[in-house]
Amino acid sequence: MKKELELKNIVKERYSTIAERGKAENAASCCGATVSSSKIYNIMMDDYTGTNGYNEAADLGLGCGLPTKFAKINKGDTVIDLGSGAGNDCFVARHETGQKGKVIGIDFTPAMIQKARSNAEKLGYNNVEFREGDIDDMPVNNDVADVMVSNCVLNLVPDKTKVLSEIFRVLKPGGHFSIADIVLVGNLPEALKQDAEMYAGCVAGAIQKSDYLQLIEGQGFQNISLQKEKPIGIPEDILEKYLSKTEMAKFNKSGIGIFSVTVYAEKPETDQRKPKLKLSDLQDRSSCDPNSGCC
Repeated sequence: MKKELELKNIVKERYSTIAERGKAENAASCCGATVSSSKIYNIMMDDYTGTNGYNEAADLGLGCGLPTKFAKINKGDTVIDLGSGAGNDCFVARHETGQKGKVIGIDFTPAMIQKARSNAEKLGYNNVEFREGDIDDMPVNNDVADVMVSNCVLNLVPDKTKVLSEIFRVLKPGGHFSIADIVLVGNLPEALKQDAEMYAGCVAGAIQKSDYLQLIEGQGFQNISLQKEKPIGIPEDILEKYLSKTEMAKFNKSGIGIFSVTVYAEKPETDQRKPKLKLSDLQDRSSCDPNSGCC
């Protein structure tokens, strides 16, 4: 796998391009990657139609869930959206928190920040702001957010432990998050894992579902639960760019699963954390057979 800085630059470059594209083009690909399928349908994203606060101009078709639906946002809350893009989930959160609340979107792509700010100005929202920065080093003070949401973003960050540590720092004691993300059960073929385009498209940067949940617990979060889980299928016209016909047939029969999950967790009222768990601390599953049940 490429080095952390190189991966971040790949994602930033790709999402700068995505910011200038339309929802239909992005939704036909894998989380906005340029590996588009000829089958025009949404591979990952959920349908926001009918969702209060939804603004079509801010929807670039990049998500893999609808975390704001499950985020238990109350009137007056301060909500932070990680990887806020053009502002879609921020505007939905703003409807839930109301005019007395506050919504902060964080994104490290300048083109996305500019687009989100323009959308907020057009809508006349004075309690929604967008800050440029990395979500593994947030431009936010300690104990600020009542609720944090994110939609298909953590899988793009190489150091997921650091992001979760930052989430813990920025949440108020007793605060919580609802995060939609991509996880795996079993191991992807190396061609998919190593390809930069697939990394920018969410799949190659995903980790095992069990590891993902353990990392959350290892940061000190409690009351962890899966609010939603759905399988993700990669169309054959995308897979064939990376795999031979024999490899595709083997992959499709392997039992390996790609899932969109929405995870909920709470920061305790008092910090009773044990030593932090890192991804490197978890068992190496590189040789794990998903059919054996060990994954």
